[in-house]
Amino acid sequence: MKTVTMRIDDSVYEMIRQAADGQKRNMSNFVEFATLQYLTSSQYIDQAELNDILNDKPLVENLNSGLQDVKNGDYTLV
Repeated sequence: MKTVTMRIDDSVYEMIRQAADGQKRNMSNFVEFATLQYLTSSQYIDQAELNDILNDKPLVENLNSGLQDVKNGDYTLV
């Protein structure tokens, strides 16, 4: 387990404290919980959303075209 020290604005601290209290968690546990929630929900899509994307033929064609452009060296990803 690691210890993390961070500086946050007083108003943000108060929001975190209130949210932690509302969930009957200590602040450390709430920050860990909230971070995991964000990372697992914001960075990934669910199966229904993936199906919507894959069924959007013009979008898939544009994505494949862009990928091919990158492979051909026409663009650089940064």
